Amino acid sequence: MSRALAMSDVAARAGVSHQTVSRVVNGHPHVAPQTRERVERAIRELGYRPNTAARALVTGSTRTFGFVTVTINQYGPAQTLVGLEQAARSAGYSLSVTVLDEATAEAMHDAVDRFAAQSVDAVLALATYDDAAEALHLVSTPVPLVTVQSGGAVEEPAVGVDQVTGARLATRHLLDLGHRTVHHVAGPADSKEARDRIAGWQAELCAAGACAPGYPRGDWTPSSGYAAGRELAARRRAGEEVTAVFLANDQMALGLLAALHEEGLEAPRDVSVVGFDDLPEAPYFTPPLTTVRQDFAELGRRAVQLVLARLRGEDLRLEPVPPALLVRSSTGPAPVTAVPAHGRPSSC
Repeated sequence: MSRALAMSDVAARAGVSHQTVSRVVNGHPHVAPQTRERVERAIRELGYRPNTAARALVTGSTRTFGFVTVTINQYGPAQTLVGLEQAARSAGYSLSVTVLDEATAEAMHDAVDRFAAQSVDAVLALATYDDAAEALHLVSTPVPLVTVQSGGAVEEPAVGVDQVTGARLATRHLLDLGHRTVHHVAGPADSKEARDRIAGWQAELCAAGACAPGYPRGDWTPSSGYAAGRELAARRRAGEEVTAVFLANDQMALGLLAALHEEGLEAPRDVSVVGFDDLPEAPYFTPPLTTVRQDFAELGRRAVQLVLARLRGEDLRLEPVPPALLVRSSTGPAPVTAVPAHGRPSSC
């Protein structure tokens, strides 16, 4: 039986010392570029895999981040996890994931304790819902803690996508098409992301001197978007001017489009529709959905950047990740019949 490869084998192939190989493997900065390249080439040629347990004993680092979240069944949280894993891997770290059934302080504390037992270097937490954010404030961690997709307290390092700006982009797009106001279908009341999107929608309407109609709430699912679509269609039949709708996510937009179709209303002929997230399926909706894209890869990169800064003892503050509006076929000019010559929208 052949023995396992060791650092000495890499050192012999690269023509350097065992200590130099150790420095390269452990990411030590003081290695000449040509030497680092020679060692990395020898590692690839030999197929050498460092012993992570032994490396942890030497460096005090497992090169692992812990990630704790309460939900992963929606597109946003799932893609946040993907972005974090990719960014961690690029930085030479792995990601250990814990998905909680409930966001209590006890559950968060247990998760952090498990990560501590694994000797993770830092903990990242998805804190989009109020209960998760509140629980995190009650938990002390022996390693740096960074929250993701949360506003974060003043003393708490956090990264996220600029939800307010994303909502303003969606609302401004519809106003620029001639719609005199924009209806909104909001996410859950306990979601900070949903509240930020409401705030952005209201702020853009206010800046334009337009009214903010009453809004139904959904739970991120297509079925809740369908129910909201039925409600808005009924309000339209009752005389309310409903020509443009901005929904807090694409899945609810899918349900709303189905409800409008059943009511004999089509997008964008009768009602323009904008979503949020840019699901992979969004270009294949009927019609293709105009939406706001969140850059989850960049979110993961900034989260890892913030964690690494904390590990170095640096107080780094990062700007929110900017969103982008993707215009497709679900939005168009306001119907001429919906724009009277004078007066405010009938929904005010």
